[in-house]
Amino acid sequence: MKKLVSLLLAAALTIPALGSCGSSDDKTIVVAASTAPHAEILEQCKPLMEEKGYTLEIRIMDDYVTPNTATEDGDVDANYFQHQPYLDDFNANNGTHLVSVAKVHYEPYGIYAGVTSSLDALADGAVVAVPNDPTNEARALMLLEANGLITLKEGAGLTATKNDIEENPLNLDIREMEAALLPTVLDEVDIAVINGNYAISSGLKVADALAVEDSASTAAQTYANVLVVKEGNENLDKVKALAEVILSDTIAEYINNTYAGAVVSMK
Repeated sequence: MKKLVSLLLAAALTIPALGSCGSSDDKTIVVAASTAPHAEILEQCKPLMEEKGYTLEIRIMDDYVTPNTATEDGDVDANYFQHQPYLDDFNANNGTHLVSVAKVHYEPYGIYAGVTSSLDALADGAVVAVPNDPTNEARALMLLEANGLITLKEGAGLTATKNDIEENPLNLDIREMEAALLPTVLDEVDIAVINGNYAISSGLKVADALAVEDSASTAAQTYANVLVVKEGNENLDKVKALAEVILSDTIAEYINNTYAGAVVSMK
């Protein structure tokens, strides 16, 4: 009997714990991030985190869903890929409990040429590709409005969809699609309004865009990209350390010097 009890205890000790966090090591923080610019910025944080006694592990997740579900489930400690309106919308629609701990940068949206080389050359019925998720579509439509291509219903603002277009003098064919696909369809549409990170990762330069968000615009001020954790983890030492590092002068200088206006530090 004693031998059986001993065997059962030994077996129990070898069973892995369920629901383990992204990192059980308080000196290691695991962050999910899209390739550009987020993972690139985090790479610059690594030596600064080491100086504070922490190891920063980056996991590339190039979509707009997995990083949040992984953070909610505890598979990673944090994520860095999204802006606050998208985070708020994701929480509301998915029942997640995620919070931002640092506003790091914003990425000006750009209108990029497809088969039509300028906004003035757009013909009646021209095809315009925009992101299909709610918050990013609104931002794209606001940029089209700012350039005189459409007029949105009064008050639509940050919740606008193509159904809120009140005036469309060129009868633009607004086509909603997955944000990551936008750079790949430029040879099939007249113009596309592309998220900053997907433009960067596809080799597009903000200097080559036909139009770019003004830094003083509502969208630019609203859509800061944020460092996100699950609610309740905001005060973990490793989270506070990363927030301090990513908002440091060193990282701000890296962002502003590296991306030539395509990514702008909030500092």
